[in-house]
Amino acid sequence: MAFGPNDLVLCSGTMRAASIAEMCAAAVAGGFSALTLWPTDVERAQREGLRLPDVRKLIAGHGLVVADVEPLLSWLPGAEVPPGFPGEAELYAIADGVGGRSINVVQGLGTTIDVDRAAEAFAGVCDRAREHGLLVTLEYLPWSGIPDAATALAIVERSGRANGAILFDTWHTFRGPTDEAQLEKIPGARIGSVQINDAPAEPEQSDLVAETMTARLLPGEGDIPLTRWLRWLDAIGSTAPIGVEVFSSELDALPPIEVGRRCGAAARAVLAAARASA
Repeated sequence: MAFGPNDLVLCSGTMRAASIAEMCAAAVAGGFSALTLWPTDVERAQREGLRLPDVRKLIAGHGLVVADVEPLLSWLPGAEVPPGFPGEAELYAIADGVGGRSINVVQGLGTTIDVDRAAEAFAGVCDRAREHGLLVTLEYLPWSGIPDAATALAIVERSGRANGAILFDTWHTFRGPTDEAQLEKIPGARIGSVQINDAPAEPEQSDLVAETMTARLLPGEGDIPLTRWLRWLDAIGSTAPIGVEVFSSELDALPPIEVGRRCGAAARAVLAAARASA
């Protein structure tokens, strides 16, 4: 599946109340090339009478493809997994059925981790995912045992798997302990997916999880150094597509078409600013 840094991906979390059909229409309105899907999106479609081949046909009919299928929380031995989150087999079935490019793994709960054990577990996921032609991305979350880019990179590198990479989310990078020195050590080939969004300089909520799930801003509306980071991605030769993931209660209240248009316009504006002097 040919994706590159000029392709925009509309992430499922940006339109949490939308059906897949509505997400597709929003993506087209916003000039996106692809979607990400959560299993809950597929479950809703199935309740509406659509099988996986129908979902694939629906997405392809809008001229779109599927990027990430996410999230996988059960990849670490003994990991706490909230009720309702699927395992690997279900994610692979979805990715196979809709033609997904990658699956994204996270440590959703827990604040400690053994890097070597995590690398072994990540390698196992990569091996199984490779049988489905999938890339595996590892996303770091500030409140988890994989809080920053350095820890994520260590796990990916120690896994020794060519189809393993990092998911670079600007919100998690900005709010977490990741610094510029960590970013400078990441090879471009190890960036598998990118998700952009924005935030004010200081959190407006004491609970980071609550903030990230309800109060993200559109790219360009906050203080995340998006221009600098997008230039850095280009400079290191990242070929990852650019996703827009804005969990926002304000966006939840808008029609999906409007959300798609706003997200697409915001993403193109920050990309144009970043590449203006290139």
